[in-house]
Amino acid sequence: MSIDRRTLLTGMAGAGLAGGCATTGAGSRSDPRGRPNILWLVSEDNGPFIGAYGDRLAHTPHIDAMARGGLLYRKVYANAPVCAPSRFCLLTGIHPESNGPAHHMRADSTLPAFLKTYPQHLRAAGYYCTNNEKTDYNATVDPKAIWDESSATAHYRNRPANTPFMAVFNFETTHESRLFGVTEGRVKPQDVQVPPTLPDSDGVRRDIASYYNLMEKMDAQVGEKLAELAREGLADDTIVFYYSDNGGCLPWSKRHCREEGMRCALVVHVPEKWADYAPLAMGSEIAAPVSFIDFVPTLLSIAGVEQPKELPGTPFLGRQVARPKPLAFGMRNRMDERYDFVRTVSDGQYRYIRNYMPHRPMGQPVAFPLMLRSYQDVYRRHQAGELDAAQARFFEPRPFEELYDLNADPDQLHNLANAPGQRARVRDFARALDRHMLAINDNGFIPEGAPLEGYEASRVPGAYPLADIMELAAKAAAGDPAHVSALIAGLAATNEVLRYWAATGLVIRKAHAASARAALVDALKRETSPHVRIVLAEALSHVGETALALATFREALASGSEPVALQALNAITYVDPACRPLDAIGRWDKNPGYLGRATRYLLRTAAGAFDPAASLLGPRG
Repeated sequence: MSIDRRTLLTGMAGAGLAGGCATTGAGSRSDPRGRPNILWLVSEDNGPFIGAYGDRLAHTPHIDAMARGGLLYRKVYANAPVCAPSRFCLLTGIHPESNGPAHHMRADSTLPAFLKTYPQHLRAAGYYCTNNEKTDYNATVDPKAIWDESSATAHYRNRPANTPFMAVFNFETTHESRLFGVTEGRVKPQDVQVPPTLPDSDGVRRDIASYYNLMEKMDAQVGEKLAELAREGLADDTIVFYYSDNGGCLPWSKRHCREEGMRCALVVHVPEKWADYAPLAMGSEIAAPVSFIDFVPTLLSIAGVEQPKELPGTPFLGRQVARPKPLAFGMRNRMDERYDFVRTVSDGQYRYIRNYMPHRPMGQPVAFPLMLRSYQDVYRRHQAGELDAAQARFFEPRPFEELYDLNADPDQLHNLANAPGQRARVRDFARALDRHMLAINDNGFIPEGAPLEGYEASRVPGAYPLADIMELAAKAAAGDPAHVSALIAGLAATNEVLRYWAATGLVIRKAHAASARAALVDALKRETSPHVRIVLAEALSHVGETALALATFREALASGSEPVALQALNAITYVDPACRPLDAIGRWDKNPGYLGRATRYLLRTAAGAFDPAASLLGPRG
């Protein structure tokens, strides 16, 4: 390989935000040795709570041993801090936000006909591909159509003779839901260190201890699969990946575009026979950022399959290896029943975060994580006014931009976005993020369920003027009163998405948008998009138009569209109680999905009966 190994180890030190990503060492598409097997061992909802990453409390001997004899990637990032969008990226090799609604948590996106999943590429190249067993692809993909086997019994040993395999084994041991109970083990609640963002409570300590004990159980499962591979006599012919599918599941992590939610573990072992497929010798550590968007190109590089031009990632090992990219990008949109819009980028030392809905707090109430004792303790103490300033940020409006030095401030307590010495860095990160969003045609600005969603619909010339939308959305989210006139003008735009963000900007300003009252009323009279009408109603609720807001919310709740109803419930959560049509909301109380969860929170809050420990999950909870 012609890549400078010191570059890999230092993570593009000195390369800046515009570092290149050219490939080197292309090699032949055929190999006289044949093709290596590929084994993916995938855990859920965990950051690097692993001994090899320096965590002294972790007991993960099998992953640690794999790291000592393999490649340890220090800065590995999911493209979304939650499983479904993350796994869409891992399956397709494209960003979920390029193919709306795949960027939302639990959605049925449709792939364009030309886009193939990685098992389809590998099967066409002669690989036997198995998945055991989780899918969660956030798309209308039939697992039986893309895999040779996808089930609880799927296994590489079922392949035809002399056939290379690509096998995935998913371990749900560390999934968020496993913290609904208590997992006893070698780590006790008194042993753990509580981060300053969380209260030092029994529930928090018990969840952290259980998390470590679950990590130990998962590590044993990894060890079993490695031992099985050796017993089958396949270890010398198989490249093995261990990685986690998104960051951890404690408060401030999963679902959030912070280091705790985005950073994952990745250890890769390349046997001696295929040593030239690795960028460094086994036992090395790599500090350059690696993103999940690079995983499919890496698989194709290992298998000798030409990378399709529509895939934006670059391979980090295999027959072709790319120069390390200096930046890893991430996103958040709807998480379960709560809408949000965050974009982030990191070079491994700094993390830049852009909040397009800064008026919504990080700690929007989400039913599923509220099953954790740690979340319940955080919400209970918030209700009692017992959180300190660092902890209370979870429930407060956010700034449009955030910047954290992850080396000096690993808990991301000190926002440097407005620090005089960081202005150039903020500008460079912001420009890099803008370029990325334009390059991938980010669908995140489109309201869920609107006609423009999707890889192809959003690329029809003129249909989705993303540069103009991004400019207006930045003005909307920045909250500057000087932009009110531009937002009022945007209410009359011909494009639905522009009108949506103009209205959102007026929601963000709340009563400070009083000068837009007449414009909002006029806009509602002519507006035909149900998504825009909801945002207009929320804006009107803040400037004294209670009757109009109530009538519009009722209309949305009766629309028959679940995304529209859910967007209405989200808006109603944050308006004055006088603007809440509680009689119309009650129809969703028995709904087992996201509509029911949002409804139950609203009804209990309105009755003064919200108890963080009382499940919001409903009939299937």
